[in-house]
Amino acid sequence: MQHQKVQIHTDNGDIVTAQAPIIVSASRATDIPAFYCKWFFDRLKKGYAVWRNPFNGQPSYISFANMRFIVFWSKNPAPLLPYLERLRQNGIGSYIQYTLNDYVSENFEPNLPSLDERIATFQKLVNILGAGAVVWRFDPLILSDSVSIDTLLDKISHIADRLAGYTNKLVFSFADIAYYKKVGRNLEAAGVKYREWDESTMIEFASRLSQLNNKRWGFQLATCSEAIPLDNFGIAKNRCIDPDLIARLSNDDDVLLNFLASAKTDKGQRKLCGCILSKDIGSYNTCPHGCVYCYANTSPFSANQNFLKHQSNPFLESII
Repeated sequence: MQHQKVQIHTDNGDIVTAQAPIIVSASRATDIPAFYCKWFFDRLKKGYAVWRNPFNGQPSYISFANMRFIVFWSKNPAPLLPYLERLRQNGIGSYIQYTLNDYVSENFEPNLPSLDERIATFQKLVNILGAGAVVWRFDPLILSDSVSIDTLLDKISHIADRLAGYTNKLVFSFADIAYYKKVGRNLEAAGVKYREWDESTMIEFASRLSQLNNKRWGFQLATCSEAIPLDNFGIAKNRCIDPDLIARLSNDDDVLLNFLASAKTDKGQRKLCGCILSKDIGSYNTCPHGCVYCYANTSPFSANQNFLKHQSNPFLESII
């Protein structure tokens, strides 16, 4: 399955061929809701954006002509709040993958609003979008000299108690630092003495989280792109671009439902990823949250520099 191709007029009047996806991802590569909301909604009005291949820098045109649904990814989606009605008026459905961690005392996420503010934002979004349309992620789970399994479970419990009734799902993943070499370099540069997860620590965590969840919250638990089977603990493998959730939120959109009926797994993602086909429009190395474990930035400095360049000319075809 591929995205349909259409002809579009660019800002300067050229006629070019563009991909026209049904589902857009915004974005695995950067935090569009937190930092690029005005850019995105300006491009939505203009009908297209430009995405640059992170491996060779080649541009691709992405038309929004066929877009029926968008999945947002964010650690601070508060700037989205004023724009949600605009999406509804345009007949575009959405949900938010909201990464809501508590690494405050460790300073792993230095440029985020306070935890209280982020929890309040979660609750506001649910009140607008409805139950199920804001998915809680605690991602990634990091072990270090200051963060143990006990620490992580305490952090999750503190947030979960406040999100009970606002979400029915918790998605998590174990930090795979050996796989992402630049994550290890960034952690070391930040002075974080991390530990890799192994099968025994993953199973211990999963077992204890499952027991807590059964006693206190009743969330659906799921992992993101993890090889280890945890179904014995009632923990599923997640599909972050999820056809079932999209169908549930799509308000009988026949075009979208027909697409979902035959949608295949997105072959452009990691081997263990269960997401269906979508088109991501973000750019790596552009998120200034400064999270020390970030896989999407070469370094916090380079991401900040790119963000400053964007701010100097925020309405280009692409983020950078």
